Amino acid sequence: MPRYFLTLEYHGAAFHGLQRQGDGLPTVQGVLEDALAILNTDAVTIHAAGRTDAGVHASGQCVHADLRKEYPPHRLCESLNALVRPWPLAVRRAAVVPDTLHARFDASERRYRYTVINHPAPSPLRAGQAWEVTKPLDVEAMRAATKHLIGRHDFSSFRATQCQAPSPVRTLDALEMTVVDDTIFFDTRAKSYLHHQVRNMVGTLVMVGKGVLHPTAIPDILAARDRRAAGMTAPAMGLCLTGVSYAHAV
Repeated sequence: MPRYFLTLEYHGAAFHGLQRQGDGLPTVQGVLEDALAILNTDAVTIHAAGRTDAGVHASGQCVHADLRKEYPPHRLCESLNALVRPWPLAVRRAAVVPDTLHARFDASERRYRYTVINHPAPSPLRAGQAWEVTKPLDVEAMRAATKHLIGRHDFSSFRATQCQAPSPVRTLDALEMTVVDDTIFFDTRAKSYLHHQVRNMVGTLVMVGKGVLHPTAIPDILAARDRRAAGMTAPAMGLCLTGVSYAHAV
């Protein structure tokens, strides 16, 4: 059975997360597996690089699936995109890979972008794609705070209480902050993350920007190893999985 890697783009507002649920609510996995089953004439299970929460978007999610027969990659994309309509989900790329390659376990890096709009007036065109913060933010204070989060740390203060990861230690390879007009982008790179880690970090950085926390408070928050020490969880709508890397070319 040939194994295909699929690169997905989706708007998270329409889905109750990536993972299929037993209550019948729409999920990315459910919609895509139903489409694959029509092509495959049998049930198909996908495996994703990351399990995005309800409301979280993706422009570079990667999944793999094993099918009964071979399809030219471009034809597979065309067929799947026709079958998933009208859901805001698209297969942007397909590739045949060795059947030993796993979308989740073989990922060497995952990249997320969180978007904050900092303007007193709402942005109707970007609604649902960013966290809109109306109070002016101290950008330089936030930028200074990001430096304390980069590297290998116990991120217990930034993990969701329901996180099931066996260890809270993670290595954050990059946390880059870019400001374009009224928009602040936080771009992160790491092999893996804790549940809500990026959203909790951004929520804390926004508190720094509002003057509630000083940039130098971040080391103490990390040392506390207590979720209550950090800031709020930023809304899901601002988060997007932008890409996944593998040692094997896909």
